[in-house]
Amino acid sequence: MIDTAREGPILIAGLSGRIDGTNARQVQTELESALGDDDRRLLLDFADLSYISSAGLRVVLLVARQLDQKGGQLAVCSLSESISEIFKISGFDKISLIYKSPSPRHRNRCR
Repeated sequence: MIDTAREGPILIAGLSGRIDGTNARQVQTELESALGDDDRRLLLDFADLSYISSAGLRVVLLVARQLDQKGGQLAVCSLSESISEIFKISGFDKISLIYKSPSPRHRNRCR
C-alpha cells in the first residue's frame, strides 16, 4: 500500500488504492514506521490513491502534527480531482503544501 523513496532530505511515500476506516490505522502505522527520527520532510504522493475518507484525512493530520512537533513539514502531491476537492472542502489545502508532482523538476505548488 505504501512505497517509499528518498530524495535528499525528503521522504516520499507513494500511497495507492483507498484509505478509509478499514485500513487507516495500518496506513498510519506504516507511515510512522517509515519516518526516521531525523526525518523532517514528508511528501505524500497520491498519484495512485483513488479514495480518501475522513479516517484517511485524520491520518494525514496526525502525521502532519508529528512532523510539526519535530520542526518538520508535510506536503502532498498528485491529487486527483476528487481528492483535491475533498482537501478543499475539509480545509486541508490550507494546512499542507500541495504540489502537482513529486518530481523536483515538476514540483510546482498548486496553491
